[in-house]
Amino acid sequence: MKLSEIASIAGLSLQVSLLATVLIAVPAIAVGYVLSRVRFRGRTLLRTFVSLPMVLPPVAVGFLLLTLFSKNTALGEGLAVLLGGSFLLTWKAAVIAASVMAFPLAVLGAERGFDVVPLRQEQVAASLGATPVRVFREITLPLARGGILHGLAFAFVRALGEFGATVLVAGNVPGRTQTLSMAIFTRIEDFRDREAMVLSLLAIVFALAVTGAAEWVLRRPGRSA
Repeated sequence: MKLSEIASIAGLSLQVSLLATVLIAVPAIAVGYVLSRVRFRGRTLLRTFVSLPMVLPPVAVGFLLLTLFSKNTALGEGLAVLLGGSFLLTWKAAVIAASVMAFPLAVLGAERGFDVVPLRQEQVAASLGATPVRVFREITLPLARGGILHGLAFAFVRALGEFGATVLVAGNVPGRTQTLSMAIFTRIEDFRDREAMVLSLLAIVFALAVTGAAEWVLRRPGRSA
């Protein structure tokens, strides 16, 4: 396996994972805040729905996405017109699949982050005249950053390792949609164990780097986790 081939697989995997994480960051923080702070009748149902990708077989999620984005649906047809071609079997479909599978982890991290923010500090800031937006921006969000960052870090790693849903909607096309997990699977199928091991070690390095960086940011002097 050539170095250029490894670089191509790694680059596509990082691109898909990063875009997926960016795509879900704001919605995940918003949903995490709602689940942590807002009490409403459908709260349990919302949490259950958000958690579905963690408990469903990834191939089932992939099949649902495949059905949702097929050309037989209004959404799939609209995307085909917008993109000038099929949305499926492209790296963009891989981003969506990775986003859906990683979303619950980002939400869970954000929810846990908001759970530990002392309400008293927010109330004091509000009593001193701070607007709700300012309280959220300057008090709530910084204090919840530990959980949010952990959630996004694990979401990134989950997106990096996504296979089941991605292979259905994006395919396994070398140089176009073949990410690390699919490349490892292909090489195992072809009895190319040494190459599969190299790619597996690369995935481990990426995972350790991301989670380690998140821990380092949170543990720096002057910052609390």
